[in-house]
Amino acid sequence: MISSAAFSDTLKRDRDIDILTHRSHFPALGIENRTYFNYGGQGVLCGAALDAIAKNFHHIEELGCFSNAAGDWMMAEYEATKAAIAQEFQVSPSTITLTENTTVGCNIALWALDWQQGDRLLLSDCEHPGIIASAVQIQKRFGIKIDYFPLTNTRNSSANGKDDELVCELLVQHLQPKTRMVMLSHVCWNTGQVLPLKAITKACHDRHVLVAVDAAQSVGVLPLNLEDIAADFYAFTTHKWWCAPLGLGALYIRPEVFDEIEPVFVGWRGLTGKNPIPQWRKDGAKFEVASSTYALYEALRIAIAHANAWGTQQQRYERICQLSQLLWQKLNALPHISCVRQLPPESGLVSFTIDKELSKNAIAQKPHALIAKHLEFEHQIYIRALPAPDCLRASVHYLTTTSDIDRLVSMIETFA
Repeated sequence: MISSAAFSDTLKRDRDIDILTHRSHFPALGIENRTYFNYGGQGVLCGAALDAIAKNFHHIEELGCFSNAAGDWMMAEYEATKAAIAQEFQVSPSTITLTENTTVGCNIALWALDWQQGDRLLLSDCEHPGIIASAVQIQKRFGIKIDYFPLTNTRNSSANGKDDELVCELLVQHLQPKTRMVMLSHVCWNTGQVLPLKAITKACHDRHVLVAVDAAQSVGVLPLNLEDIAADFYAFTTHKWWCAPLGLGALYIRPEVFDEIEPVFVGWRGLTGKNPIPQWRKDGAKFEVASSTYALYEALRIAIAHANAWGTQQQRYERICQLSQLLWQKLNALPHISCVRQLPPESGLVSFTIDKELSKNAIAQKPHALIAKHLEFEHQIYIRALPAPDCLRASVHYLTTTSDIDRLVSMIETFA
């Protein structure tokens, strides 16, 4: 729980000119009466990133499509973007594979392993449907077995680190002699629970089990040192919390596992160019395929730099937690609202349900998906409805203000 002093600091920061000036660079946040809580689905682009996209498409045309000059420019963009991502994670650029989104990175992690019939894959019961679908396809293809550990049972366990211990214990209890990989989220997409990834990775490595991570909701939220965490695969997108363009993602691969895995997709970018027998690159490019939308790369670097200009990763994370806990407390104070997670948020995701029996409001009687549409179309409040658990999810960013939170809570309060 954050202190009253911390709340005061947050309120003061909202009044300071820096946050107002900072938000003014994001066109979507300047639209009158719009309140945005969908960063967990897609972030908003700053004006400089938007301008860079158009500028770079024009630049390619000016250089001459498929010219040597354009090729040199694209490769410079490619290298600069890998370096920018790697710097945020305190790792080498050689460990980074550029992808289109989180799902592509997760598929590379899952399919790159030399699965044998009878091998086992362990998932939590809170994973995204895309991960489950990929796992089921691997099961059909190779005859592996899929196990699940009950992460939902820990979402309201006691605080003070005991919930982290419980998560590790449950995971280890569900490891089998033939478990070869654990695939899980760093931040659960539906509850916002932050998993003790470093401890999980150590426990798995002690048992010679690989760890693959869906990092869609952690990159841009948590301060990260991937070398220290030591997960084998860390897949993420940049269009959510980093507020970069759609169509850009990446995958960190721990160098120690490079020789154990094979490319999932095959293309010229993964090859050394030596003939006649193709040879694979010895870095993250081994898992890349072919041409990408290089014109978007600068926008990602601008988005990262823009966030860092406001504050460090740690400062942004602290603000996210302060604001998330403020929203969580205000929602908990409403008689007809139940927060999915009873512990104070440790990330930017706050999920909650509206008790339809307690509320007499006609809108509140509708499914959560229709409530989310009502909030968007009638009040310009952007929030997401989730199917499992059936709830509404607010994504709180460092760009969020206390005024945004007050407006959302006031609207939810009318559903009483």
